Amino acid sequence: MGRTLVELFYDVVSPYSWLGFEVLCRYQHIWNIDLRFRPAFLGGIMQATGNKPPAMLPKRAEYLLKDIKRMAEYYQVPVQISGDDFQRILGKSTLGAMRFITAIDMTQPQYLEPLSREFWIRFWSQHEDISQPENILAVARQAGLSSEVAQKQLEMISSSAVKNRLKETTEQAIKYGAFGMPAVVAHFNGEPHLFFGSDRLELLGSIIGEKWQGPVPSVPSPKM
Repeated sequence: MGRTLVELFYDVVSPYSWLGFEVLCRYQHIWNIDLRFRPAFLGGIMQATGNKPPAMLPKRAEYLLKDIKRMAEYYQVPVQISGDDFQRILGKSTLGAMRFITAIDMTQPQYLEPLSREFWIRFWSQHEDISQPENILAVARQAGLSSEVAQKQLEMISSSAVKNRLKETTEQAIKYGAFGMPAVVAHFNGEPHLFFGSDRLELLGSIIGEKWQGPVPSVPSPKM
């Protein structure tokens, strides 16, 4: 059988997207899949579908605070969250960051994985404002991009090409049925299968005929 294309639609504002991202990064070396990162804009998905941030409901916010802490420990991803973070999320936009990630996807795709991870670390572990240009450049340098390349990509985020690419990717997620993030789409048996959330990856494995070994699988040793 050929390799299964698995698309991950994500926005770095979403801590659950980070959880799903890291688990799929681990499984791309174990499952027979081609993992494709699809940076999109969660705000656009929420607006188009009429969805609301779950933390706007006080009781749900209380639960999410506990749930994300438990999930982060179980998934072994360094999400650091407190009750103040929900207001911080609502007060800051990741549109600039997602446009920068999109620009990298278009021109330097080999940096997409480390760059996305570094944005999550800055936003969810170090609680930095990733909407500021100087912080975006710092993230890029940490991910391995040169200062010259990072500055050039930063200048691209206001271009119509980058804006349209991010809009098109967001619209594609909506066409697949996404209403939030992470949205994982597996192309199997000639059709797309949508999975919402970082806790549906076990079901993803079942659908595509792959074994689930938990969020931190053991990587097989190379054959001698």
